[in-house]
Amino acid sequence: MNHTEGASPPPPIPPADHKNAPTKPDAGGPLPLPPEGIPPSYPVHYGPTTVATIKELLRRIHDYLEAHTPARVINRRTGAEIVDVNRIDPDADLEKCAFRLICYEWGVICSGMLFASEVTSDPRFRDYAVRRLQLIAKWAPYFQKLVAANPRLGRDQLAFFPVIHPANLDDAGSLCAAMIKAHREGVGGRLRPCIDNYIGYICAKQFRLEDGTLARQRPLANSLWLDDLYMSVPALAQMGHLTGKRHYFDEAVKQVTQFAARMFNRRKGLYMHGWVAGLDVHPEYLWGRANGWALMAKTELLELLPIDHPGRASILDLLRAQIRGLAENQSGDGLWHQLLDRDDSYLETSASAIFVYGIARAINRGWIDVLAHGPMVQLGWNAVAAKVNPQGQVEGTCVGSGMAFDPAFYYYRPTSVFAAHGYGPTLLAGAEMINLAKSDRAVIHDGALHFGPHLAP
Repeated sequence: MNHTEGASPPPPIPPADHKNAPTKPDAGGPLPLPPEGIPPSYPVHYGPTTVATIKELLRRIHDYLEAHTPARVINRRTGAEIVDVNRIDPDADLEKCAFRLICYEWGVICSGMLFASEVTSDPRFRDYAVRRLQLIAKWAPYFQKLVAANPRLGRDQLAFFPVIHPANLDDAGSLCAAMIKAHREGVGGRLRPCIDNYIGYICAKQFRLEDGTLARQRPLANSLWLDDLYMSVPALAQMGHLTGKRHYFDEAVKQVTQFAARMFNRRKGLYMHGWVAGLDVHPEYLWGRANGWALMAKTELLELLPIDHPGRASILDLLRAQIRGLAENQSGDGLWHQLLDRDDSYLETSASAIFVYGIARAINRGWIDVLAHGPMVQLGWNAVAAKVNPQGQVEGTCVGSGMAFDPAFYYYRPTSVFAAHGYGPTLLAGAEMINLAKSDRAVIHDGALHFGPHLAP
């Protein structure tokens, strides 16, 4: 009520007493209502989540994928399983299912399964990844002989062809990184030939610009796709850690730095999706998932990059700058938009899950402040979790996308539960959020979510 003439003035508002502010979580129960008595209408759960809730969601995703992604080699004419690796069947191939299992998306899924197993101590996640990675490694020599005996076979006829002859970074980087992670967990030496083949492609065969930046010749010559940071950098970092050879780390830092010099908008804290050599003016379409791949590449590099590496400070600076940009562009619903700076583009799940994973990991590793970023990442996770339906499908994920220089391409890319890009990032995000939830630093004060170091155990 406004003060009117003749009425007693309202009492002065005392200054905030920060020194004596509460330092423990509010008691459980509903959030306090504002003075008007009207509860907020949040579109998803607002506030902390529990470890048990996240574990249940991750198991739901696991169970869905386990039921819908058989890992068998079959005769594609009869459907009969092939078990003899010494007898070459000209009609042999990987059994088809709702998803492609030999692709970069499945590399992310296997990495997510391995991480979920580590965090939850549930061996089912690890077993899922190991069975599928071992299947690829076990049958690669078999299909190498099949391709040699039948030169007409190509990637359009044979699911295993990209394993034998990778032709782009999508074929090599993500699966290579997942295989190295599994190899480091003691899965067995049979993965090493595939790892060496993949890393050999990344280091020696992929097209590059004159300064060594990994590039593509499609859809335009001498072009950079931001996606390629994830399709190369984590594998290089993993190989550096596996072998102890520093040149792999040097190459990874070089790629992140040279991509950023061309594609990172420092003012917005976000990356453009595509860049073309010789083009003076670049339309900046800040596609969500590509920005996610760039964030994930940096977090996975920093995880393994030696503390004394001269490039570490610059990579950490880029990570923090991008997280600031993401904070400014998160929607009120918790997800991020398909084009990050255009709030009339749709809210997209896979990019949002990658951002949750990267930001939560940065918090858990002490690279950014939990007080500043804990609430946004919790909001993001709650929104991502709401996109996992009761069957374990991840909804709202943009299908695979090329690079474009017009907004309609990105605005109208369809979404599908069969776009595998949403599953691995959600597994990774959930596992990292379990680590954050275990820290028990979340608190509700005056109806708002906060994180604070005073709540650490």
